[in-house]
Amino acid sequence: MPKINFHVILKFIGILLCMESIFMLVPFVVALIYGEGDAPAFIKSASITAIVGGILFYIFRNSRNDVGKRESYLLVTSIWLFFSAFGMLPFCLMPNHLSITDAIFETVSGLTTTGASIIENVDVLPHGILFWRSFMHFIGGMGIILLTIAILPMLNHQGGLLLFNSEVTGITTEKLKPKIGETAKKLWSVYIILTIILCLLLWLGPMNLFDAICQAFCIMATGGFSTKQAGINFWNSSYTEYVMTIFTFIAGINFALVYRAVTGDFKKLLHNEETKWYTAIVLGATLLVITGLYITDQNGSFEDTFRRSLFLVVTIVTSTGYTGDDYVAWGPFFTTIFLLLMFFGACAGSTCGGAKIDRLVVLAKNTKNELYRVIHPNAILPVRVNGKAVSHEIVSKILAFILVYVMVLIAGSIILSALGLSMEEAFGSTLSCLSNIGPGAGSTGPAGNYAFIPDLGKWTLSIIMLIGRLELFTVLILFTSYFWKNS
Repeated sequence: MPKINFHVILKFIGILLCMESIFMLVPFVVALIYGEGDAPAFIKSASITAIVGGILFYIFRNSRNDVGKRESYLLVTSIWLFFSAFGMLPFCLMPNHLSITDAIFETVSGLTTTGASIIENVDVLPHGILFWRSFMHFIGGMGIILLTIAILPMLNHQGGLLLFNSEVTGITTEKLKPKIGETAKKLWSVYIILTIILCLLLWLGPMNLFDAICQAFCIMATGGFSTKQAGINFWNSSYTEYVMTIFTFIAGINFALVYRAVTGDFKKLLHNEETKWYTAIVLGATLLVITGLYITDQNGSFEDTFRRSLFLVVTIVTSTGYTGDDYVAWGPFFTTIFLLLMFFGACAGSTCGGAKIDRLVVLAKNTKNELYRVIHPNAILPVRVNGKAVSHEIVSKILAFILVYVMVLIAGSIILSALGLSMEEAFGSTLSCLSNIGPGAGSTGPAGNYAFIPDLGKWTLSIIMLIGRLELFTVLILFTSYFWKNS
């Protein structure tokens, strides 16, 4: 096996850090407009990031652009780590700055679109910082690597496809165009257009333009940061809630299917099995929540109960975590429902976290086949999704993925419980961060935050957020001896 080409990795890290420095100029302009004293933090951060990125690119500028399988895994993980390390600088340099631990937690949470926060009152944050938090969601939602492939022609080859597959979520990835760069551009174009439409619709309601832009970034990226401490309740608007629910639901669908629907191919979207399961899960969970609220006498009018229940189900299953009600306060029945929704999340190829519904579909069908084989051991029953047989290799990978997912969940829960968190808080926080949701259970539920967790716990959860966003194997493979062998 050939050695890992570290030069090309460092070259691309340099390019992407320069790109990140340009991104930082956007909140810098916002900070200048509002004049709240955070502008220096962004210009300093952008300068430091650009200098480091420029030096790396200059030193390794002549390295070949060949990216193999091992380079792709290492590069994707490295980019997310470097983006987080430099993306935290504004939090460290702003007035009333955060500690490094809190800054890295907030940054990783932003880029992975988790939305878990250690900030106890976002209302006191300057507008530039509020914008940066939301903008990080937008950048990380569709994927840093996917954005890079869309922009840089040098990655429009086999190496780009490897990087694409290492970052995009789910068990299958669909190329909309022969060239991977064109596919990336199409996905990003749909993502941007939907964000603009959502922003305009929110602006038509009670939101001002700044809040509408930030909330549109967060919702289409299925991230949970808000510009208001009270979240959705601040605007107290049924119109706003319904608009957010619709677009959050759309963000939970495979963007390749959304693109096809936008271009007129609705049949592919409507007949897609994963989308059908996704819709059924949302409707079924909403019905359960509504029924539970009526049984426990926690309901209002039917419209109010329906709207609150649907919004909460959609925001949790899509890993947006942008809650308007505290499901923990409703009781353990509701908490259990939402923890189950957190585990699998929404569709593959979307901006959502979780194990993904495509894996749930395959597992359910494979389990059904195994039960049939108990009586008919010689039966040959392939697992079929959308009319196509799923290979045994993919089924095995899914089983391994779910096993590792549970193992990471257990390990994180044990570490947090050892640090003094209750079992409910430890499990809920780990599941929430692994599935990139935001709110967990107990003190980390919708009414709380992660500020009280010890520093070691915050670092643990930051790593878990990154592992969850890159779907386990992309990160965990780096900790195996055979990955580095002969390198």
